Amino acid sequence: METRNLGKTGLKVSSLCLGTMTFGVQADHETSFAIMDKALDAGVTFIDTADGYPLGAVWSQTGKTEEIIGQWLQGKRSQVVLATKCHLQVGPGANDRGLSRKHIMDAVEGSLRRLKTDYIDLYQAHMFDPQTPVEETMRAFDDLVTQGKVRYIGVSNWRAWQIAKANGIADRRDLEPIVSVQPRYNLLFRMIEEELVPMADQEGIGIISYNPLAGGLLTGRYQWGDEAQSGTRFGLERAGSFYQERYWHEAQFNAVQAYGSWCKERELNMTTTAVRWVTQQPGITSAIIGASRPEQLDDSLHAAHAAPLAEDELAWLNGLWYSLPRKKEDR
Repeated sequence: METRNLGKTGLKVSSLCLGTMTFGVQADHETSFAIMDKALDAGVTFIDTADGYPLGAVWSQTGKTEEIIGQWLQGKRSQVVLATKCHLQVGPGANDRGLSRKHIMDAVEGSLRRLKTDYIDLYQAHMFDPQTPVEETMRAFDDLVTQGKVRYIGVSNWRAWQIAKANGIADRRDLEPIVSVQPRYNLLFRMIEEELVPMADQEGIGIISYNPLAGGLLTGRYQWGDEAQSGTRFGLERAGSFYQERYWHEAQFNAVQAYGSWCKERELNMTTTAVRWVTQQPGITSAIIGASRPEQLDDSLHAAHAAPLAEDELAWLNGLWYSLPRKKEDR
């Protein structure tokens, strides 16, 4: 498994990262352990989670994913670069979410307890918080690094200008900077190429991209006109509608059908090719892969060793994104 430096830091991470949002709902305790064992055996030493996981959780399940990982990590902590996040609502209180100093300090203690570790390699703001001053957030993160509870600071789902503003404040105040960003990126969604990727390249910020398979759509398992199956990413309670809004549209299904035919003609695996495309793109440090069963990892893991896509192949694949209709926010 190839390792890459996370941005301009000296931290090395595997080119594939194991995403864990299925652990606790779509994957039970035993299955989650099997998924992590398989990934680690294949050389995936980078694990990403969040205090608000599992996906589709009710209040009583929030934090279950971190608990499962914490149990599995015993005896393996030194082998893993561990990333988690804060911001999502994790309780009924007004301060049980966001990026205030209070919530960040409370959230990190909860994550450390559930993960059964005394430090987090990469602590990430899951979303941008417009209701909290950026300097308050950056000072709180800086304190966590000073205290030794966190090694590096990252963000997820932030815009380029938001990162630039935060790191401008960090530079002026001599605070720990943001070293990575975690955006959505795949053959059907490439908005980050407009501003985020160039900014990250210029500033030496690592990109850990999620959704390389567009919620599973790029595997070819779904057909337009079918109902989303219960238990899948698109059929989960409290989360399925979110993913359907992203991808469950006729134009996306048409693009996937064309992609499937193209892969078949070239004897390429749809899943492997989609993940390989992401890891081959400029600026991408690591692509987050996930599963609800161990065998679902096979084709994604093969991407780490697949031959690079040729220029003519990349040119054809570019057409998938450019052929899709654009929503205002995708422009």
